[in-house]
Amino acid sequence: MNYNKIFSKINRALNKTEDLGKVATYISELGNVDPSKFGVHLTTINHQHYQFGDAEEKFSIQSIAKVLSLVLAYKLEGEKLWERVGVEPSGTSFNSLFQLEFNLGIPRNPLINSGALVISDILVSHLKNPKDEFIAFVRSISGNPNIDYCPRIAESEKLTGHRNAALVNLMKSFGNIKNDIDVVLDFYFNLCSIEMTCKELSGTFLFLAAYGVNPYTNERVISISKSKRVNAIMQTCGFYDEAGEFSFKVGLPGKSGVGGGIVAILPHKYSIAVWSPRLNKKGNSSKGIKFLELFTTETEISIF
Repeated sequence: MNYNKIFSKINRALNKTEDLGKVATYISELGNVDPSKFGVHLTTINHQHYQFGDAEEKFSIQSIAKVLSLVLAYKLEGEKLWERVGVEPSGTSFNSLFQLEFNLGIPRNPLINSGALVISDILVSHLKNPKDEFIAFVRSISGNPNIDYCPRIAESEKLTGHRNAALVNLMKSFGNIKNDIDVVLDFYFNLCSIEMTCKELSGTFLFLAAYGVNPYTNERVISISKSKRVNAIMQTCGFYDEAGEFSFKVGLPGKSGVGGGIVAILPHKYSIAVWSPRLNKKGNSSKGIKFLELFTTETEISIF
């Protein structure tokens, strides 16, 4: 299948429609991004590459990194992980305090902010040098030694991270945060600051399209069972309170970030990353979601 032709066809269709949405500004560094940027990269599990637009320009992957922290924590903690975080869709905003209070400090899932903070706490407990060891893990599965945190974005996250501080303090009061709050928050802010291109992001998530095996090295990252569960969580929880609509329209497991990125996978086939900074009211890339909806419609392939 010639994905490049499909990308061009969809882009022409999208250019005829109004690109609704606004760039995230509550994190000041994200507000500086050119809203017209648009990139796509698809990587197949047999190492074919297809791309369009600004696919090799770095951007902040933000919450997409939560999937990678979940993978490492699940690998280290095993099934005990689910004693501290649930697997249910949130149905509320990604930074809801109300839901966390109602559930006695247990986040609904690992991909909302509170859940990712618990995952961060678990990694801080397991790793001797958490930030260094986590970025080394990301580099190993991506095959790219140059992927890194962005100190400017991490600092910007910290300066505006009052709601995240509230979440972690609330969970600490319920006994679901074990380490020093400042250490956990620092790890979390750096986690969200990782920068990648669409090409790098697509390649990094390819192991989840290959049931836990890194197609570049043929090494197993996580078990088949754990890979299945991570994909299921992306399917049901990857887009906050828009997860059901994404599943309905696109039909792929995926994860978004407020930097405008989306990554999605089709098991046995490919990983695809899309970047368009304008966000809808749910905090997801408006053009990115529309592109993926048209893409799975055009190719007539999804998990359903």
